[in-house]
Amino acid sequence: MRAQTSVSQSETEKTVLSESDFAVLAAMIRRETGIHMPPQKRTLMQSRLARRLRVHGLADFSGYRRLVEQDESEMAHMVSCLTTNVTRFFRENQHFDELRTVVLPDLIERARQGGRVRLWSAGCSTGEEPCSMALTLLDLCPDAHRLDIRILASDLDPQVVQKAARGIYSPDRASQIPEGLRGRFFSAGTSDTRDLTVAEPVRALISFRVLNLLHRWPFSGPFDVIFCRNVVIYFEQSTQTELWPRFAEVLASGGRLFIGHSERLSPSAMTFFEPTGITSYKKIASSQATVSRVR
Repeated sequence: MRAQTSVSQSETEKTVLSESDFAVLAAMIRRETGIHMPPQKRTLMQSRLARRLRVHGLADFSGYRRLVEQDESEMAHMVSCLTTNVTRFFRENQHFDELRTVVLPDLIERARQGGRVRLWSAGCSTGEEPCSMALTLLDLCPDAHRLDIRILASDLDPQVVQKAARGIYSPDRASQIPEGLRGRFFSAGTSDTRDLTVAEPVRALISFRVLNLLHRWPFSGPFDVIFCRNVVIYFEQSTQTELWPRFAEVLASGGRLFIGHSERLSPSAMTFFEPTGITSYKKIASSQATVSRVR
C-alpha cells in the first residue's frame, strides 16, 4: 500500500506545479479528452488540482502525477476538475429561435406521421442545454414525449452527467427559463432550498450518457439536430478539423449543426455544411459524408 503524507490545506496551496509535472499532466489530458492546455494554463491547473492533493494527502504534484498514471479512476477526477461547465438555459437564444421557427416544425410533422426524430446535445454539461431543447419541443408539440422523438445528452464528465440526469435546478438557474415554460414543465422541490425539478414529459425526451467525443461513438446516426457549443474551443485546430466530418457523418441530409459563438468550422468542413445563421449550419445534401442509421 502506498504511503501518503498528510498535509494541511494551507501547505497544499503553496505547492508549486513544476513545468515538467505540468507537461506530463497536460499531455495526459490531451490524450484522454482532446483538451489543449498550453503553458499559460499551468497556474489554472495548479489551483484546480490542489483539492485532489488534499483528498489523497499528497505533498506535491509529482506524487499526484504518479497517482494519475497508476489509477485510471483518478484520471476521471482530474478531467472533472479541469473541464469548464459554464452553461445556462437557452444560452445563445438565436439557436433556439432557429430551432423553433425553422427546424422543428417539419421534424414534428414527420414524427406525427410515424417518423423518427433524433437530436443530440454533445457536451451537455449540467443539463441546461438538452433541457432547453426539450422545452422548445414541448412548447410546440406538447405530446412530443409520446412520439418517436428523443434527445441524446452526452458529456465526458460523469459527475456533471449525473447532476444533469437528476434534473434539479436552483431558483437562480431556473429563473433563466421563461415563466410560462417554468410553470408547465417544472415542479417545486420538497426541500427548503426551493429548487425546481424537471417534469416527467421533459425527462422522457432525454437520455443522458457519458461520452468522450474523441473515442468511438456507440451509434452511427442519423441525427436531425446536433448542438455542440463551446466544446471544441478547448481543442487544438487539428482535433477540431477531425471532429467536424464525424458530426457530418452522423447528421441526416439537411440536418442542423449548432456551435458556440466563438467557434468556427474549419475550411475543409465547409465541404459538408452551409451556414444558415449565426454559428448554425445545415448539412449539404450532396456532401459525401456517409450516414448510417442507428443500429
